[in-house]
Amino acid sequence: MQKPELRCLGVGDGWPSARNHSAFLFRFRESSLLIDCGEPVSRLLLQAGVGYDEIDSIILSHLHFDHIGGFFMLMQSMWLKRREKQLVVHLPPDGIAPIEQLLRASCIYDELLAFRLRFEPLLARQPLSIGQTRVTPFPTSHLATFRELFSSKYPQDFAAFCFLIEADGLRIGHSADIGAPDDLDPLLSRPLDMLVCELAHIEVEQLFEHLSSRQIRRIVFVHLSQKQLDRLDHIKSLAEKHLPQVQISFATDGQGFPL
Repeated sequence: MQKPELRCLGVGDGWPSARNHSAFLFRFRESSLLIDCGEPVSRLLLQAGVGYDEIDSIILSHLHFDHIGGFFMLMQSMWLKRREKQLVVHLPPDGIAPIEQLLRASCIYDELLAFRLRFEPLLARQPLSIGQTRVTPFPTSHLATFRELFSSKYPQDFAAFCFLIEADGLRIGHSADIGAPDDLDPLLSRPLDMLVCELAHIEVEQLFEHLSSRQIRRIVFVHLSQKQLDRLDHIKSLAEKHLPQVQISFATDGQGFPL
């Protein structure tokens, strides 16, 4: 039985950089959950000493490549390392068929795998049970602009989700990518032990003000843009000003946090 921990494998934003892209491993006492598979997640898990069979489920919050770009190498790694335990991957419905097709095109066939690989669609407000862990996805407005600009030419769902994670008596919010602070409101209806919150797509002071009246024990900020990193001291001072009652961290690649 492991100690509950969040391991921020990759906290970079979507721009090319030397930082790792979005990948977050939540390890609870009896289950482990990987949210997003930004590159190079396969190598990052090995560096962190995490065996591929340790991961009970994968959740892909949306289909931008900084969140799924490492998924295919991870599947190849699990094949070659002979993962044995069944793996369920939860993701927006639009991604299931093309991802299955690309796996087949790259010769990662079900017959080669030593484990059963299954894809399940994320449905808004429909909880997932992963062992004793309960994960509830809520829609965000992260892709709303794409929907407005391109839906007539490219009819698809443009789905993106944030998540409420309940395990080991803890309530944890994970923003993934959001479009507005009130995207987080379903996660904040009751007190949170931890909020993992992105900053790249939000005006930071507006977000801090929105969170200031909520009951959150700890916030781990991730997914900062390079411009935000260049003024990190100023952003930290704003966070301390608006959220004096909250334990605040700005995560770096590979950093772990006890839950």
